[in-house]
Amino acid sequence: MEFLTELFKKQSYDPQNFFLIAGPCVVESEELVMEVADSVYSICKKLGIPYVFKASYRKANRTSGSSFTGIGDEAAMQLVKKVGEHYGLPTTSDIHTHEEAGQAAKYIDILQIPAFLCRQTDLLVAAAETGKIVNVKKGQFVSGDAMKFAVDKIRKAGNQKVMLTERGTTFGYQDLVVDYRNIPIMAENNVPVIMDCTHSLQQPNQTTGVTGGNPRLIGTIAKAAIATGANGLFIETHPNPECAKSDGANMLHLNKLEELLVQLVKLRKAVVN
Repeated sequence: MEFLTELFKKQSYDPQNFFLIAGPCVVESEELVMEVADSVYSICKKLGIPYVFKASYRKANRTSGSSFTGIGDEAAMQLVKKVGEHYGLPTTSDIHTHEEAGQAAKYIDILQIPAFLCRQTDLLVAAAETGKIVNVKKGQFVSGDAMKFAVDKIRKAGNQKVMLTERGTTFGYQDLVVDYRNIPIMAENNVPVIMDCTHSLQQPNQTTGVTGGNPRLIGTIAKAAIATGANGLFIETHPNPECAKSDGANMLHLNKLEELLVQLVKLRKAVVN
């Protein structure tokens, strides 16, 4: 996993800490991404947590056709890149088709494969061929064991820089449940494993056309992930989740992030020692 050391080389951090992928769900505006990045960067620097800024340049998977999808791919990717350059941070965003991989790789350090697309061979191969780190989210319909096939596709395409993310398993029609066995199981592929602490609390397929969530349990999900050996945490955060244009129902309020991370750093030290 030497690529993680290279990824965080511009940051000063505690090497025993977990790393954090955090930011708003989607690029809404320059003001929003800079506000979130500035706050999270300051917290992580104080706590010695290596940090990856995340914001989707486009939301291709929305329940309702009338939902916000983005400000335009090029404009949004430029803003993600601007955040990375301004704060010296690695960045990540979703890609949705194999044609997007090469374009996104010009702006973004980690190409994220959405959970619903984790079995799309052409997408995985295209992402791998950019030479960027590829983070594959485990599908809600896939076991941790089965994610070895996604890893194999990327490695056979010549890229050893792979990460896997747990984000819950479909439970009935409108809920998810986290099986923490998946964290050590996916780690057997010799890849960093990340826990998506916010999307795993989604309540999808609501009849309103807007996905629900249960953000009060974000801390519970994060603590259990650290205790079971997760290398990194993924937390979407926003200064006003109730006004967010995507996934506001399951995002962490920005003013609650520092308190949670302080607790998680203490727990991580107990686990590794």
